[in-house]
Amino acid sequence: MAFTEKLLRVPPPIEVGGRRVKRYHVTADPSGIDPAVEKAAYAMLPELLPEPDGTPPATFVVLHRGGDSGAYINAYSWVWDNALHFGGAVAGQPVLGCPDTDPANFVRLERSLIGCVWELPPVLHERDAWVRHVLAPDSPDLDAYVGDSLPEGTTGDRP
Repeated sequence: MAFTEKLLRVPPPIEVGGRRVKRYHVTADPSGIDPAVEKAAYAMLPELLPEPDGTPPATFVVLHRGGDSGAYINAYSWVWDNALHFGGAVAGQPVLGCPDTDPANFVRLERSLIGCVWELPPVLHERDAWVRHVLAPDSPDLDAYVGDSLPEGTTGDRP
């Protein structure tokens, strides 16, 4: 099977558990991620976030609907000023500990996986945005960070 990039959508940020959450949705489906899957994934999000530690409270998530029965939510939260905490959940993948193939029945991901090739492009962008808006300036600008997202398009290389 030949590799193809997937579509990347960028819904507006939300607030969860006192953290500002930037969102990325990855799917091959031009109509986007099914609302029931999205609702179930975001209901799981509070369980995936770390305790506050004094770092500006920011997280970015990648919600990925696979081409089969799988769905994944990866929460990357900034901690210790410059490190990422990972919390993940999966649905519809019995091989990853799911009880069934329902893409809206999320459980905590217990394996030490942090993302697949379609889920990783936002990580690079978010690293650079964190440096630009939080670490490099004299004063961190959380609003500027939250407003700086990878543009919609595909998960592939950008010009």
